[in-house]
Amino acid sequence: MNLKPLTLQSGADRRLRGGHLWIYSNEVDNKVTPLKGFEPGEQVVVQDARGKPLGIATINPNTLICGRLLSRDLSHPLDRSLLVHRFNVAKSLREQCFDQPCYRVIFGDSDGLPGLVVDRFYDIFVVQISTVGMEVVQEQIIDALNKVFQPQAIVLRNDGKMRATEGLETYIEVVQGEVPELAPLSENGVNLVAPILTGQKTGWFYDHRENRARMQTLVKGKRVLDLFSYVGGWGAQALAAGASEVVCVDASVTALEVAAENARLNNGETRFRGLQGDAFDLCKALVADKERFDLVIVDPPAFIARRKDIRNGERAYARINNLAMRLLGRDGTLVSASCSMHLAKDRMVDILRSNSRELDRNAQIFAQGSQGSDHPIHPAIPETEYLKAYFLRVLPSN
Repeated sequence: MNLKPLTLQSGADRRLRGGHLWIYSNEVDNKVTPLKGFEPGEQVVVQDARGKPLGIATINPNTLICGRLLSRDLSHPLDRSLLVHRFNVAKSLREQCFDQPCYRVIFGDSDGLPGLVVDRFYDIFVVQISTVGMEVVQEQIIDALNKVFQPQAIVLRNDGKMRATEGLETYIEVVQGEVPELAPLSENGVNLVAPILTGQKTGWFYDHRENRARMQTLVKGKRVLDLFSYVGGWGAQALAAGASEVVCVDASVTALEVAAENARLNNGETRFRGLQGDAFDLCKALVADKERFDLVIVDPPAFIARRKDIRNGERAYARINNLAMRLLGRDGTLVSASCSMHLAKDRMVDILRSNSRELDRNAQIFAQGSQGSDHPIHPAIPETEYLKAYFLRVLPSN
């Protein structure tokens, strides 16, 4: 493969040499190699200002992050062979960590494949492509999946928000096999189902697996409130672990119907209740009704999607955690989570501290959690470390 060079400005190679994979458009020497001379999705040889090769990247000249490094070996461009190799490497980590084939197989940059996410539900694979560089090799991705995993079915959930930024159309397509409305999965020894064709993202959020496992140890005989429950990933596992009652709150009727099915699968239908509506409004109503729970889970969507959302997002986290603390019994436990990469850990802790003092309570953080091992963190890319979970005991001040 004869690839064109992409030359960086002097000093712009420092991050790449440190392990990062992204190239910003203002780091390219446009006089030497104008970005407008490249096609979206084209592979290039990235070189420093002196012409020394740094590796192979895919290019999108129309985006701020215009390049994503895929290989530091010029003899290994992005093709079926490289994909097979990266899939095998990723597979070995997951098989080392999990006893059931239900996990995130590929986590983008962290698995050396920027713009690609693959979740596994036994023999059903759900693929999300978010960059034009990966879209160009879609057929090779499917071939490589078949080579490494021999899946029964493959779904393309190419409906993510980032695709518009990359100039890509959104669509959902079953490209291989037959896919049920609800795909089975297992997490922490609990049998569950996920709406992989119609649900959020790939239909399930595997990233909280280890935090849910910790939660299971705390809920036997307890009354549990699961806010922003989606399809009951937390709530159903609480029921499986012996919770006396679980109330799931979500804005989506469809999500709560799947949550009810997950409760039924775990013999918890008589201990399950779904409340549909805005979590903030429903929490206020529960407070007014003097409802109290032994454990409250706050796992909202990202309130801070972009850096400019930080101030408003922090206010939203403060409001919902304040309401959650009001709903706790005298010696209750709060599980507070955030998937907002832009919410710093110390700021989240400060929000929780401030809420407890405002309510004249004493808070003890007795455990902390992050994303599971199928969402590995790339040490050079802070954006790959995004998930935070704090387990708090909330006590009276006296």
